[in-house]
Amino acid sequence: MRRVYIALAAAVASFSLQPIATGQSAAQSRPLRIIAFGAHPDDAELKASGVAAMWASQGYKVKFVAMTNGDIGHFAQAGGPLAKRRKAEVAECAKILGIENEVLDIHDGELVPSLENRKKMARLIREWQADVVLGHRPYDYHPDHRYTGVLMDDSAIVVVAPFFVPDTPPTARNPVFMYYSDAFKQPYPFDPTIVVPIDAGADQKWRCVSAMPSQFGDEDSWQGRTQPNVPQGDQERKAYLLDVVKRRSAAVADQYRERLVALYGKERADRVHYAEAFQLGQYGRQASVDELKQMFPRIQ
Repeated sequence: MRRVYIALAAAVASFSLQPIATGQSAAQSRPLRIIAFGAHPDDAELKASGVAAMWASQGYKVKFVAMTNGDIGHFAQAGGPLAKRRKAEVAECAKILGIENEVLDIHDGELVPSLENRKKMARLIREWQADVVLGHRPYDYHPDHRYTGVLMDDSAIVVVAPFFVPDTPPTARNPVFMYYSDAFKQPYPFDPTIVVPIDAGADQKWRCVSAMPSQFGDEDSWQGRTQPNVPQGDQERKAYLLDVVKRRSAAVADQYRERLVALYGKERADRVHYAEAFQLGQYGRQASVDELKQMFPRIQ
């Protein structure tokens, strides 16, 4: 058994020391593969659909996974009918973005960082042979968000272990694990490693959000009931809630404008209206900023 652990440690170390296959070299070997985890069917879409649309347009392979089925995320519907509705909505989003998607059959509000769920996430990452893994930080108001982040952290090493869930092949090397942006300050505030201008993918993001009326359209949708000053008319309400999402994406660009300048220079950064931001996790492969800039869509 000790020999197995020593061999695994040596293999993981070699993975972390290998140069990252990004940009042109990655395109020459195979398309970059990205898997993005959201706690519910709308989370990955809100945090990463702009970058996903741009990745897909470059021929990269992207998959969104909802860790729960979202069956209590509404004020007038619940259970199986809501879960089916939300699954259909994110499937339509995936078509708009040009990506794949999956919704796990775990009840909303009941995700736990169990061994079973660690195996589920590890299998998904391994089956996708992901180069990049996106998801929530493990510091969040919602337990499903927190535990999605915990499961990501817990999967970061075992995805390369050949004898963990051996029914799936290990990843060729440890993926890069990246967290979505958030506003939570305790115990650690979000610190953007890479800020992605998404203006080129913004229209697809807005169409994706518009395809989720159970969250951004119904009078009794989560956003319809929790946002202030929501209009009563159906069309007015949908337009208002979409504008909330647009303003959030613009706020990311404004909040991290200095980081955009540091990454791309002031002239190009000043042209960015909408952005999505990501923080490099410390448990995955430690790609440099220059390597990440090659992996993520950039300002042209």
